[in-house]
Amino acid sequence: MMFDGINLVAVAAAAVASFIFGSVWYGLLGKAWMKAASLTEAQTKPDPVTLGLTFVCQLVMAFVFAGIVYHTGSTDVRAGIISALMVWVGIVMTTQIINHRFQGKPWSLTLIDGGHWLGVFLVQGIVLGLLS
Repeated sequence: MMFDGINLVAVAAAAVASFIFGSVWYGLLGKAWMKAASLTEAQTKPDPVTLGLTFVCQLVMAFVFAGIVYHTGSTDVRAGIISALMVWVGIVMTTQIINHRFQGKPWSLTLIDGGHWLGVFLVQGIVLGLLS
């Protein structure tokens, strides 16, 4: 199923895959992330609404990212990976660095969160490239 050149099945698969990636990433780095973010375990227990909102945001992200990849003129894995790296370096990391510096957060938080978003975009880029 396509929407203006965007494969909606690929978008859904990319959202699911990146949601799973995030679960694994923070499952492995959860303790370090909580320490860097100055949060307790009780503060980080997501409720179903937060998890649902997270998935919806991943779905929107995958749709918009599919549009970015589509507009490169090539919808293969290579274009997905290159687009992922460009978006991550130019938009995600610059935003996170600025926000975390103004918030006085440690660089370890920036690296953990930034690594997560790099993984999300790479997973989405690969899935979109494979299925588009």
